[in-house]
Amino acid sequence: MKESAKHFEELLKKKGLKFTYERRQIFEEVAKLNEHFDADSLYERFKKKGLRISRDTVYRTIPLLLESNVIQKSVGEGKREFFERTSRRGHHDHILCVRCGKIIEFTCDKIERLQDEICKKYDFRLTFHDHRLFGYCKNCQ
Repeated sequence: MKESAKHFEELLKKKGLKFTYERRQIFEEVAKLNEHFDADSLYERFKKKGLRISRDTVYRTIPLLLESNVIQKSVGEGKREFFERTSRRGHHDHILCVRCGKIIEFTCDKIERLQDEICKKYDFRLTFHDHRLFGYCKNCQ
């Protein structure tokens, strides 16, 4: 997580933002998580601990964590956006069954190379991506 903290701090500095107490607490809490989470559940963790970190600060910090590759978009129950620590298993993508909610995590070097080629073709600098496939698992088809 030390490397992730460095990337996060560098991104903040580049954007002219400070590594405030609140952002540090959010970063450290995310570093402890081993499960998928959403912004509201992260905020609730601070509330239960009695820490004075606003919901808005959590919501504003998540895009910074995404851009610095500390977290990646993930899947979970409901329509909210879910996230997970990138370093937990390295970068990976998700297949989600829309009937039973089964989640399959996968990596595909070919997809990663294609994304890089597309970004290069359009002179686009990729900071993060969210690749999720939705459908029916074998049991639900």
